[in-house]
Amino acid sequence: MTASVIDGKVIAAELRSRVAAEVARVKADHSLTPGLAVVLVGSDPASEVYVRSKHKQTQEAGMASFEHVLPADVAQADLIALVQKLNADASVHGILVQLPLPKGLDTQAVINAINPAKDVDGLHPVNAGRLASGMDALSPCTPLGCIILAKSVHEKLDGMNAIVIGRSNLVGRPLVQLLLNENATVTIAHSRSRDLPKLTAQADLVFAAVGKSEMVRGDWIKPGATVIDVGINRLPAADGKSKLVGDVAYQEALKTAGAITPVPGGVGQMTVACLLVNTLRAACAINGLKAPAV
Repeated sequence: MTASVIDGKVIAAELRSRVAAEVARVKADHSLTPGLAVVLVGSDPASEVYVRSKHKQTQEAGMASFEHVLPADVAQADLIALVQKLNADASVHGILVQLPLPKGLDTQAVINAINPAKDVDGLHPVNAGRLASGMDALSPCTPLGCIILAKSVHEKLDGMNAIVIGRSNLVGRPLVQLLLNENATVTIAHSRSRDLPKLTAQADLVFAAVGKSEMVRGDWIKPGATVIDVGINRLPAADGKSKLVGDVAYQEALKTAGAITPVPGGVGQMTVACLLVNTLRAACAINGLKAPAV
């Protein structure tokens, strides 16, 4: 048996197309153009590439895109002042401060300064608390993408045994809450969990978000399970360059899993698409409109 490959590129393109259609409808019916502001501090090459991708896809979806680039040595007070200015700007419905921030800046203080209604990264304690309470909330984009990818294989996740390997605030913890909202039975595991292979082998859904290259081996996977690999790790390649691998040993897992996301071409494609979803949802909520059909 060879697993079917979950094509994140195709699924993300379909989602962006649905977002663009809803943006066009909201513009036509309510003269509302959803706006996303991205704040980049410093010149981290990976962050710069990511921000360019966000800018391009935001504009392609028909939204307004605002970019703010600050030097790496910006004062904490100046960064928070910019966030507060964006909070007050009626043309901005989503605010995203690109992480990680340079050393010396207090990341949590910056996140806390964002208006929760515009927190399209879903990291503000208000959104985290609402999500944990089963209430409507802006959810972090990567976990949201993971759920959409899993539901591209299984229409409903009700009653399925899921394991989330990794407990970060960005992926693992919010993903657990989203899975509970889908009525899955969830185990949250991490690098210190005892007998991780045995725990993983019991799961119908495996979400690997631990940040360790190819840690999850093929013989850990229950035959036919769906594997969503969140990891993006760079390893040296034979030609002296480097290659991207996930947290799952992909070639091994292909022989056991029922369906699996590749790296690259899987979860990463969904993150920006879900950012557009969150921006559209935030724009509608802020303006008292019905939630969009995305």
